[in-house]
Amino acid sequence: MRKIVVGTRQSSLALTQTNQVIEDLRTICQENGLECEFEIRKIVTKGDQILDVTLSKVGGKGLFVKEIEQALLNGEIDMAVHSMKDVPSESQEGLMIGAVPKRVDPRDCLITNGHVKLDELPEGSLIGTSSLRRAAQLKAYRPDFRIQSIRGNIDSRLRKLETEGFDGILLAAAGLLRMGWSDRLSQYLPQEICLPAVGQGALGIECRESDDFVLGLLALYDDEETAQTVRAERAFLARLNGGCQIPIGAYAEYTWDSAAETSRLKLTGLVGEPEGDRILKETRTGDDPVRLGLEVAESLIEQGAEEILATVRE
Repeated sequence: MRKIVVGTRQSSLALTQTNQVIEDLRTICQENGLECEFEIRKIVTKGDQILDVTLSKVGGKGLFVKEIEQALLNGEIDMAVHSMKDVPSESQEGLMIGAVPKRVDPRDCLITNGHVKLDELPEGSLIGTSSLRRAAQLKAYRPDFRIQSIRGNIDSRLRKLETEGFDGILLAAAGLLRMGWSDRLSQYLPQEICLPAVGQGALGIECRESDDFVLGLLALYDDEETAQTVRAERAFLARLNGGCQIPIGAYAEYTWDSAAETSRLKLTGLVGEPEGDRILKETRTGDDPVRLGLEVAESLIEQGAEEILATVRE
């Protein structure tokens, strides 16, 4: 019997998705004659501790994974369940993403009191978000909106909508869906209005490169299509040296190419100024995820993306 200790952040969403992963892995073990037992280890990350400033001001990469990855390296845990959008584009030496399970809805969504839609919100409405990416795109669409930072777990942000005078808040739809709170969702935001974060809606299961048993188990859990689309998005992010603290978005999907009679990977990437004054966006198709990600990034660099990002980093 192999005991597998699973590391996770301690928020209600993190624990919910970790328990869902464990249930999936238990089923895989049963179907493949593997004897495993699982134990959850809660770990507090830097991003969970600093809640009074925006992510862009905290700085650094891996705000929600660094301490968990250290526990993996120390042998305190055997695998970790991450939201893929929190995972830095550079891998930690000795560790790897062993599985990217099937993605849930990648879109951002709007939550309002009374389920008011985006275009129905009055001029000057106060919108809460912790994301420069969301803020930039929303300001580009509705320059009249006032944007205010809102941090905390998904449940605390929903409470703040009720208590702190917000007309609406923006969240990843995946979190609400995983928590079973889809009834709170007022509107999915089309990608034309708000392109998702890299890896949004996907999970990454991380483990040690040397742990053959866990790697073999996770190989049975990996969803190839999701893994390839996320790989393209992360290659784009890596080329721009980006993270969750700067206004970068990307989304890849397989689309049918009728001329070639096959499906091809389509990637849209975005870099924006925080106030939404300038939004750069590029869409390309290809077959190699990494090459496609680099091509989209290079195109945006030619359009001035590096200058925008340099200003944001300052």
